[in-house]
Amino acid sequence: MAEQQSDLSAEFIAQQRKRLETLRQQLVGGEEGTIADQRTAGEEHGDEAREYEDDAQTMAQDDVDQSLNDVNDQRIGNILRALQKIDEGTYGLSDESDEPIPKARLEVMPEAIYTVAEQSRREAGN
Repeated sequence: MAEQQSDLSAEFIAQQRKRLETLRQQLVGGEEGTIADQRTAGEEHGDEAREYEDDAQTMAQDDVDQSLNDVNDQRIGNILRALQKIDEGTYGLSDESDEPIPKARLEVMPEAIYTVAEQSRREAGN
């Protein structure tokens, strides 16, 4: 893949860097908050009698939480990659094909590192 520069303005890229850094902080902070919330709940309710229904609800919630954590981990990875691409001067170009990622896509999803078609193919393969 030949390295090339995207056609995005320096101002747009600077705005995207700020957005990406804010998103990263929100996602990392959100995970830390969830862990703290679980710890607090355990401390507050640790001595109470447990019921099977409570355990089932906790297990179901744990499944949901794990799925969200997996999505957040992937998103954080993409955010870090997008920040790296800004530093490299390749932000706005697909990691797969070096094709430009439409500005509208980057405005909605600043951490996008693939075009919509490439991302769809990757998700279908998983």
